[in-house]
Amino acid sequence: MKSANLKGVKALMLIPFFTLLLSAWAEKPILCQGNYHTEAEALAQLKRMSATHSNLREWKMRASAIRRQILVGSKLDPLPERTPLNSILSRKRSYTGYSVENAVFEARPGFFVYGNLYRPMGHKGSRPGILCPHGHARGPAGGRLRSDQQNRCATLARMGAVVFSYDMVGFGDSGHLGWSHKHPQVLTLQTWSSIRALDFLESLPDVNEKKIGVTGCSGGGTQTFLLAALDDRVAVSVPVVMVSAHFFGGCTCESGMPIHKTSELETNNAEIAALVAPRPMKLISVGGDWTKNTPHVEYPYAQSVYEYFDAVEQVENSHFPNEKHGYEYVKRQAMYPFMVKHLGLDSMGVLDPETGKYDESQNTIEEVDTMRTFKVLADMPMGTLEPGSIISLR
Repeated sequence: MKSANLKGVKALMLIPFFTLLLSAWAEKPILCQGNYHTEAEALAQLKRMSATHSNLREWKMRASAIRRQILVGSKLDPLPERTPLNSILSRKRSYTGYSVENAVFEARPGFFVYGNLYRPMGHKGSRPGILCPHGHARGPAGGRLRSDQQNRCATLARMGAVVFSYDMVGFGDSGHLGWSHKHPQVLTLQTWSSIRALDFLESLPDVNEKKIGVTGCSGGGTQTFLLAALDDRVAVSVPVVMVSAHFFGGCTCESGMPIHKTSELETNNAEIAALVAPRPMKLISVGGDWTKNTPHVEYPYAQSVYEYFDAVEQVENSHFPNEKHGYEYVKRQAMYPFMVKHLGLDSMGVLDPETGKYDESQNTIEEVDTMRTFKVLADMPMGTLEPGSIISLR
């Protein structure tokens, strides 16, 4: 009898152990990376997602659950405290119709976001603000330093926008000063940096906080639709060559954390992008990458969500079947009129009424050294974290 009781006690002691094992198994992160599934599987997934809602109320419930999953999966739930930005603006340069300054701020104490601030000249009153994250293009003048990015920012500024172009972790000044894009918190840090970049724009006295847009391509496209999905201060968004139902982003900064799938909910980038509804969004896609299906897959899915809000006219798609991945001239030409329309930019003197093209010839492409705030780590403010440090979010 005593032996039987002992066996019973041992069995009871094992229950918490097995419960813990089951819990650990259930909570193991599910990562959807790169071409996580086929195009056919993506269509089936979209069909499953569509079956979860049939009206605006049901969509809003699902949208709320997706946002929470993104925040939890990226370790941003609850959101960190908004600590002082301690922004630094320096080395103002004046060009034809706009100025450029080097700009940095602290997203968290000691962790800086580096960029350039483009401002219109000759425009009075508060102006729309636009964030310009960049993609994974490398090289001495990669990321925000590329001529494509500079042309985008300068042209938008010449039409009256205050534009902030900023580095991903490990790119531009961030990389120059020792940070690596392989940082284990890269998705978390970049998403939080984008949210704080909105705070930075709002802190500027010449920015109209009701008129803030964001546009980026590739990895910058991912940052665009994630930020717009999570923060309703984004009034207009234009994610370029990135929104795909079958491709989840090939970098850890896009899909290296469990934001797309858990045991309770599955989603993909097409649905995440649609979370912005009914705010204006334009998808720009090409035939030469994973956005090749946008006109007949991702765009109609977004339209179906916008229909709940009676706002189908607020979502658009420009597709270039013969173009490849990137944010080249032709794609910028598709973005400019959308920003003009929805942010109230002034295209006078920039838009050629005869050709219908937005003139970029008056832009000045700067040298890399001119665009940097700090040349070496020793020049940084006291309290700056060592490159590669794990950032406290609480």
